[in-house]
Amino acid sequence: MKIGIVCAGDREVEPFLHILKEEQVVMKAMLKFHIGKINDHEIVTLFCGACKVNAAIATQIMIDTFKVDMVINAGVAGGIDPGIKIFDTVVSTEVAYHDVAEEVLTHFHPWMDSEWFFADDDLLKTSKTALKDMRTDGQIYWGRMVTGEAFIEDDGRQEIIDRYDPMSVDMETGSIAHVCYVNEIPFIAIRSITDTADHSGEEFFEKNCVKAAEIARDVTVKFIETLQK
Repeated sequence: MKIGIVCAGDREVEPFLHILKEEQVVMKAMLKFHIGKINDHEIVTLFCGACKVNAAIATQIMIDTFKVDMVINAGVAGGIDPGIKIFDTVVSTEVAYHDVAEEVLTHFHPWMDSEWFFADDDLLKTSKTALKDMRTDGQIYWGRMVTGEAFIEDDGRQEIIDRYDPMSVDMETGSIAHVCYVNEIPFIAIRSITDTADHSGEEFFEKNCVKAAEIARDVTVKFIETLQK
């Protein structure tokens, strides 16, 4: 099994590179793909850059060029559920865009039944088995994520909560899930929290990004360990 790990930023992929037994680096579309092994699993990982299009480009290349069998979106996110705290981790059950009208996805390609991209059932079950007793500096939750082209502070937060009831918000997960959906590739996301409604803004993201990324790496590796080789 070859596993793709897509991270948004350099600080999010860095913890994986510390433990990746790297065999090769390949440049495609100005992106640097790191190929190697983690605990004997074949891994392809990179940071794609912020925003939906960058994430989609990286994911499609990962599928077409490197023939990954599944994709994990790992990294950090903003907490939007009132109960979520900094350094908690969210594992995706489903993902939607908070800035794309539902009919764009249901009336046009890929003609979905709803606006939600669901995590792969088998990966979701495996994650619950693997992570149920794992201890980190926060709690691990399973729930909804939303994606859009904005760093959410106070403006628009309540509207997103009212419509989607998500646990976390970011700028890439939805598009990664979208690409996996149309390619029929199993997908799941693991995001650790850098900022919340009570501790919002760029300063909290910057302060907590490195530690949150390390937590997301640890949770992801624990999950990978339980997958069949």
